[in-house]
Amino acid sequence: MFSSIARQRPALKKLVAGLRERFAYASVLAVADDNRGWSVSQSGRSVITGSSMGGCGYVVRVFDGTGCAEYSFNEFSAKKIPEIIRKVEETAAAQAKNCGGTVSPLPTPVPVDEPAVLRRKTRFRTDPRSLSDREILDRITAIREKGLKTEGLLDFMCRVSYRAYRKIFISENRDLDQTVMWTVASMVAMASRDGEIKDYYRSFSGLGGIEVLDRAEAAVGDMASVALELLDSRPMVPGEYDCICDPDVTGMIVHEAFGHGVEMDMFVKDRALAAYCVGDRVASDLVSMHDGSAVDEVATAYFDDEGSLTSDTLIIDKGILKSGMCDSLSAARLGTSPTGNGRRESYERKAYTRMTNTYFEKGRSTLAGMIKSVKYGFLLENPTSGMEDPKNWGIQCMVNIAREIKDGKLTGRIFSPIVLTGYVPDLLRSVSAMGRDVRLGGGGYCGKGYKEWVKVSDGGPCMKARIRLG
Repeated sequence: MFSSIARQRPALKKLVAGLRERFAYASVLAVADDNRGWSVSQSGRSVITGSSMGGCGYVVRVFDGTGCAEYSFNEFSAKKIPEIIRKVEETAAAQAKNCGGTVSPLPTPVPVDEPAVLRRKTRFRTDPRSLSDREILDRITAIREKGLKTEGLLDFMCRVSYRAYRKIFISENRDLDQTVMWTVASMVAMASRDGEIKDYYRSFSGLGGIEVLDRAEAAVGDMASVALELLDSRPMVPGEYDCICDPDVTGMIVHEAFGHGVEMDMFVKDRALAAYCVGDRVASDLVSMHDGSAVDEVATAYFDDEGSLTSDTLIIDKGILKSGMCDSLSAARLGTSPTGNGRRESYERKAYTRMTNTYFEKGRSTLAGMIKSVKYGFLLENPTSGMEDPKNWGIQCMVNIAREIKDGKLTGRIFSPIVLTGYVPDLLRSVSAMGRDVRLGGGGYCGKGYKEWVKVSDGGPCMKARIRLG
């Protein structure tokens, strides 16, 4: 599958050359995608196939000097080039007619097609495709059985999945080729007592293969203990507290509190307050935020779905909002440069500005020192969900665990579940310490609104801030 699209490179270049006879710019993205998952729980063992995201196919993008049009398809050969060119011309003409004579309602400059050649592959230790379904199911079944040895557990679920894809991007001056594999393992420990059920979820992710299960298996005992501990949790008394966020909660705040608000297609649509705050202080001078390929995790790519090379985008620099992240169409309309954040759910879907690996920089504090500095507050762990309002900079997130801190020491008392709310600049300006170690996780997906799902990772160091909890 992956080698077949490489063999199509000469024909893809011929397609682009044919389109350039009619259009000011033309490109084609070819995608070969492979994914599979395995799951074990009380209900049995299963193999998960047929993900709706990804898929194998092609998308052509053309510009006519005023706007842009796209056409996707899933069958390609040199013989089909005249038919594809005709379909692209028809699509562009239909879009122009619907938009009053131009391809799109807003004039869009032709992209700068600077020369670039790239060949990149991610590395892995154990390719999941080299193992049978039974071998992987036996491995995660053994992990589940290890978890169930803890008395008081109702169930221990384990799942692992991978996605491997190859993408080739061809324009007149660009010839880009990348092969990426990521793997994610997730586990849920469920504890029960007197009819009450509590669960504790963790994921383990990264570029690479099935070796991610080694990290998951090492955490089984801790997960079982925390699930049982949650049975003794109590409800949170609403209020504003000094809080220390573990790297996972820091990551949720990075993603939900500020990530969506600096996706610059929202600037074009006037749906993000951040558009008016570039150059302003939005956070403590301890806060610096990045997105991109400076770190490796599940969202790492070497070029995006529009053929823009990825890089390290500095979004907040010591509290000052410096830049957003941007796809190429939004960049053209805003008069700036794309940042390699144009991502598609699949070749059949539109490219939007999307986060990749998003995180806060490390600082100089230790976790022990942060805990010692808290008179009364909480250590927050295990985020479960979140949402933000980029237009008004509001945030609402769910956290599973808040460990009580009193007079600089953990008391052993635990509170759950927790609602984390507030006004984003207030939260970020209150940051008073950043830990020394950065950790990212990529167990979940991110949607654009309620759809257009892509893989992302987020994280940072432990972070101390003043946060409203309920």
